Amino acid sequence: MNSTYLNQDNFLSQFNGFWDQAAQRALQLFFYTKFFPIFSLLFGLGISMQALRLIEKEEYTYTFFARRMFGLLLFGVLHILLLWSGDVLHIYAILGFFVPLLLRLPGRLLLLSALILLIYPSYDPILEHIFNSLGVLPGSMIETYDAASVREVIREQGFVSQLSLRLAEYKANLPMLLGFLAPLAFSMFLLGLYLGKKKWHTALEELAEKIMHPMLILFLITNGYRLLFLFVLPGLDFYRDPGVRPLLIKAMVVSDVFMGLFYLWLIGWLWKYEVTRRILSPLRYAGRMALTNYLFQSVIGVFLFTSFGLGLYETLSPSQTLIIAILIFVVQVLLSRWWLTFFRYGPLEWIWRCFSYREILSLRRVKIKTIQR
Repeated sequence: MNSTYLNQDNFLSQFNGFWDQAAQRALQLFFYTKFFPIFSLLFGLGISMQALRLIEKEEYTYTFFARRMFGLLLFGVLHILLLWSGDVLHIYAILGFFVPLLLRLPGRLLLLSALILLIYPSYDPILEHIFNSLGVLPGSMIETYDAASVREVIREQGFVSQLSLRLAEYKANLPMLLGFLAPLAFSMFLLGLYLGKKKWHTALEELAEKIMHPMLILFLITNGYRLLFLFVLPGLDFYRDPGVRPLLIKAMVVSDVFMGLFYLWLIGWLWKYEVTRRILSPLRYAGRMALTNYLFQSVIGVFLFTSFGLGLYETLSPSQTLIIAILIFVVQVLLSRWWLTFFRYGPLEWIWRCFSYREILSLRRVKIKTIQR
């Protein structure tokens, strides 16, 4: 939120200091596109686990999941309209309508479909054909803006102007949403379904130990390629070949996904040790309030960067932004732990559950008083 994609490269080019360059490289190597696959896989796994429990109880209905996804879609649409154009909730919701329907497919078919969706070279030609057939040019949606006008809208103008910018940016980003995020998310949803059907989540310690060597090899291979892609390939002529470059980028995306899966494995492997479990355990509080924390981050971003708060858009360096992001996450973990001491769910999770179950659920934790005699 500190810079839109329209001016991101030019904005970052001015920061050549050691710490800013280190922050950018750290983000590229360890964060960008690593956690989206993790969250997508966990989303698919969560649907699978919940659906299987309901099937065992003979209480499964598709309408429940459809209502649940519709509620998530409402959150996503409101997120775009009120806060930020880069929402992913609506993508999860739209794809989530289809996920329960695939639950009864054979595990091998789910795994194969996930792999095909992930490694398919490029969805851009398909989308380009569709957009051309419809007479839609997403890139033209934001041509009326330049870097200076975007800064003015975000720093100085009101809600209506910022809403117009968000909608224009969202439309311009449709090729990325449909050609990159959606296939990647759906691929991970299917992988999550597969893992849920196999009930691998019930034996995490054994699984983490069993696949340790393959995951370490995967870590070395993917990081080797990512280092080549970021620091070596851009200086070679064939990197700019229009026939080769998309394949190199796709390989980078796949390596980022594998890196995300490595992170997930690493957490599972470390969880079996008491010391590291104590260090990692606070993260579960933030995870239980993932929806609230995700949207609250956008609220903080609006306060920091827009005219509704400090108006710091395109004033913070990469290193400053990284430090602020880490501090925000730490505070969110602490607040989540405090909140869940008194309440059963996060505030937005509670609203979502009430909508899904069509009843007002108890939010406060029941305190059991001991009677002394």
